[in-house]
Amino acid sequence: MELSRTNTVAIPESENQSPIKTGQKTLLDKYQWKLFTAALMLSDLIMVAAAFRVAYFVRFEMQIPIFKLAIVPSLSFYLSLVAALTPLWILILAVSGLYNRSNLLGGTQEYSLVFTSTTVGILVVIMAGFFGSDIAIARGWLVSAWAFAFILVSLGRFMIRRGVYSLRRSGHFLAPTLIVGANDEGLLLADQLADRAHSGMDILGFVGSEHGAGSDSRRLPPVLGDLDSLDEIIRSTHCEEIVLVTSAISRDNMVEIFKQYGLSRQVNVRLSSGLYELITTSVQVREVASVPLVRINKVRLTGMDKLLKVLLDYGLTIPGLILISPLMLLIALIVKLDSPGPIIYRRKVMGVNGITFDAFKFRTMRVNGDEILNASPELKAELELNHKLKVDPRVTRAGRILRKLSLDELPQLFNVLKHQMSLVGPRIISPEEMPLYQQWGTNLLTIRPGISGLWQVSGRSDVSYEERVRLDMYYIRNWTVWLDINLLVRTIPAAIKGKGAY
Repeated sequence: MELSRTNTVAIPESENQSPIKTGQKTLLDKYQWKLFTAALMLSDLIMVAAAFRVAYFVRFEMQIPIFKLAIVPSLSFYLSLVAALTPLWILILAVSGLYNRSNLLGGTQEYSLVFTSTTVGILVVIMAGFFGSDIAIARGWLVSAWAFAFILVSLGRFMIRRGVYSLRRSGHFLAPTLIVGANDEGLLLADQLADRAHSGMDILGFVGSEHGAGSDSRRLPPVLGDLDSLDEIIRSTHCEEIVLVTSAISRDNMVEIFKQYGLSRQVNVRLSSGLYELITTSVQVREVASVPLVRINKVRLTGMDKLLKVLLDYGLTIPGLILISPLMLLIALIVKLDSPGPIIYRRKVMGVNGITFDAFKFRTMRVNGDEILNASPELKAELELNHKLKVDPRVTRAGRILRKLSLDELPQLFNVLKHQMSLVGPRIISPEEMPLYQQWGTNLLTIRPGISGLWQVSGRSDVSYEERVRLDMYYIRNWTVWLDINLLVRTIPAAIKGKGAY
C-alpha cells in the first residue's frame, strides 16, 4: 500500500453531523494546553504550600494529645522551609510526568503519580534532616505534610479536571481523531469514544470501507475516504490522533501507516486491541526474552480503581448493616410467619472469573414453587424465555412487597462483606444464563456483580434481556467510582417507585 498524497477528499456532512473542523482555532484553542499546564502548576504550588501550613497548624497549634509537644518551633523557620520545599515539590511532580499530557485527564493514574511524588518529596525532606545536623523537623509535621500534600494536590487537580471535562463538552481540549477501519469493532470504538468529556477525542470520521450492515449511519461519523486517501484526509482535517482498528486492516497496511506517522510530532497513532468486543479489561505490555508481549488482565479493575471500589463497598456496607439490622430482623420475622420455609434463599450465581457462589436473599417464594409452576405450562415457558414472571403464583404475600421495594436483596450486603458482590455492578446471573450473553459473557465475569446497577435504575424487569446485557456491558466499559456513586444515589428513589419490580 502507498499512501497517496494527491487524492482529493470530499468530506460529507449530514443533518445530524456537524461540519468537520478545518483547523481554524480560537485563541483559547491555540494556547489551551499551555494554559492548562500553567493552571496545574499554580494549583500545585498553592496546594503544596497550603498543605505545609495546615500540617504546622495540626502538629503545633491544635494541641492533639498524640503529639508530644515540648517546644513550639518558630513559625518563621517552617515558612522558610516551605519556601525551599515548594519549588522542589513542583520539580518532583514534573519529573514524575505530572505535567505530561499523556498522564493527565484519564483514570486514576494521575492520582497514583501524585501519591508517589508526594512520598518521594517527603523522603527527600527526611534525608535532608538526617544529613543536616542543624535541621530538626518534627515527625508529626512530616506525616501530616505528606497526607495533606497528597489530599490537597489531588483535590486541586480534580477540580481542574472537572473544568476541562466541562470545556470539552463545549468543543475545547479535544484531539481531532480519525478511526481507520469501519467494521464492527470500529463502530463499537466510535460509540465508546463519542463520550468526548472522558475520551478527549473529537471523532471526525472513518477511513476505510462503508459502515457495516445494520449500523445506524445517522448516529455515526461519516466515512471520509479509503486508505489511499489517508494522507490527504489527515492534512485536510488537521487530525491529531489516528486509531487503527487492527481487525479491519492488514498487517502490511498498519506497518506502512506506522512508517509514515509513527514518529510524527503532529499525529499520534494508536492501536485497538483487536478483540474490542470480547475484552473490557486493561492490558499490560511486558518484554519476555526481549519480545514485547501483551498480557490481558483477568479482572476489569486493578490498582487504585480496585482500591476505590473496595473502599466504597466496605465504607457504606458496614455502617449500613449496623443501621438497618433492626429492619432486617423485622423482615426475617415477617418472612417466617408469612409462609413455611427458610428465611434466607440461596441462589447459585456467577462471580468474578467464573467462580460460583451463593447469593443471599430473603425468601419470597413458596417452598413448593416447582409444583405450582409445573401446573402452568404457559408461565413456565414465559420464565424460560424472560427469566422473570410478571404474575408469579409462587411469590408469597410478603414476598410481593419485599420485591416491590427490593428489600429482599438486603442480605446480599453480606455477600459484599464476603467480597463476592459489590454494591454496584452488573446484574447477578445463574450459570444457565451465561449462553444468553454470547460473546459478552467473558466481559461479565471480569467484575463482581452488584446489588444495584444500571439495570436497577432503568426499569428493572421491564427492561428486555438484550437491553440488560447492553446496560451491563456499558457499565463494565465505563466504570468510574463517580458512576457507582451516581447509581447508588439513583437506586433509592428507583426502589421506592418500584417500577419494573416483580
